[in-house]
Amino acid sequence: MSPQRPSSPPPALPRESVIQQVLACFDAYARVHGTRDSILPASRVTPREEQRAFDELRHAIERLRDTTEEDSPSGRPDRGGDGGR
Repeated sequence: MSPQRPSSPPPALPRESVIQQVLACFDAYARVHGTRDSILPASRVTPREEQRAFDELRHAIERLRDTTEEDSPSGRPDRGGDGGR
């Protein structure tokens, strides 16, 4: 008898979940971008597919920024010692 797995993994912290989404989107974009100029025709992707992967990455980064802004005490992300600029 195999060990029982829970039906779903334990819920991740919202920010951790968003970070995982960014990493997954980055990996997907990197794969798509890397196959753009493949010598194998079946491996090539269209510019539309590459743009879709890039857009998904951009949206994931925006969600991460939104999460960071929500976590920041002032409602704005900490930008280091540059006075917010």
